[in-house]
Amino acid sequence: MSHFQNQDYTDFDPTATERKKDHIELAFKSKVGHGSLDNRFYYEPVLSGHPDEKKVENSNFLGVDFDLPLWISSMTGGTEKAGLINKNLAIACKEFGLGMGLGSCRQLLTDDSHLQDFQVRKYLGDRPLYANLGIAQIIQLLESNTTGLIFDLLDKLEADGLIVHINPMQEFMQPEGDRYFKSPSEALTALLDIIDGSKIIVKEVGQGMGPQSLLALMSLPVAAVDFAAGGGTNFALLEILRTREGLAHALEPLTRVGHTAEEMVGFTNWLYDNHQQTIQCRQVIISGGVRDFLDGYYLTQQSKFPALYAHASGFLKHAMGDYEDLQAYVSQQKEGYHMAKTFLRIKE
Repeated sequence: MSHFQNQDYTDFDPTATERKKDHIELAFKSKVGHGSLDNRFYYEPVLSGHPDEKKVENSNFLGVDFDLPLWISSMTGGTEKAGLINKNLAIACKEFGLGMGLGSCRQLLTDDSHLQDFQVRKYLGDRPLYANLGIAQIIQLLESNTTGLIFDLLDKLEADGLIVHINPMQEFMQPEGDRYFKSPSEALTALLDIIDGSKIIVKEVGQGMGPQSLLALMSLPVAAVDFAAGGGTNFALLEILRTREGLAHALEPLTRVGHTAEEMVGFTNWLYDNHQQTIQCRQVIISGGVRDFLDGYYLTQQSKFPALYAHASGFLKHAMGDYEDLQAYVSQQKEGYHMAKTFLRIKE
């Protein structure tokens, strides 16, 4: 007689009864139609076991090993909760082996009243930390011969480098927006004469960039380009909602231009194939409309350049309270990414 014939099944599967009850009750809610399936991947469940939670697969970016190809994008600064948000994000960066960009540091150029909200190096350890200024401020500093303020900023924050965000559409829509009449590529070239390019990341803020702009940027010796593509927070639309209703209605069509992250991966792959002799920047951060680890896995696997991915809104939502909430969120993203990498293959 088999050993198992006289043994209660629940002895070695104590949760079976409750689990099967859940299966019956939830079965109808769990049905999906063909249109609900993610058709970007082949699911290959036979080729691997579950990923080892203790195993770390490093991605080298900015000369640093990342435990997960994930970048925490610039989010906020100078607001009531900025200090708490930045602290929580910095702690997560250290715990999970990530990198972090601060929100706009413009006010810190001349006023240290909110400095403590940005001083997160003590929580971050030796993980990458980048300050953040707009191209309008860079042009102003260049024209006033006060670029020394940038070095002061990096020193105060103990930052590894500077993110320069290029946002002409946002500035145009913003009631208090700046106007600049020098091209960003010209300004960045002048900045690179002053600051080592390995310390500069360039990003858009919600519309992304077309192929000629990417070619111009990636022909410069900067560390990385951050897509900040369309599909995430649209800062041009956000600003137009702050202005007069009539003006918002008239200019709203401009908020609908831009490029998706997937489209921009295509642009940079085209540059990789056709402009090898021109390209100096060889790393990208894929952001803008990246909803979760599955989008991140898909897009980074598609990129011919070494790539990280970023999705700011999820981090921001979970960074506004107790750290444990953010910690759980990042853990889930990590587990999901490793499952995707283990069992999913990109469809060509």
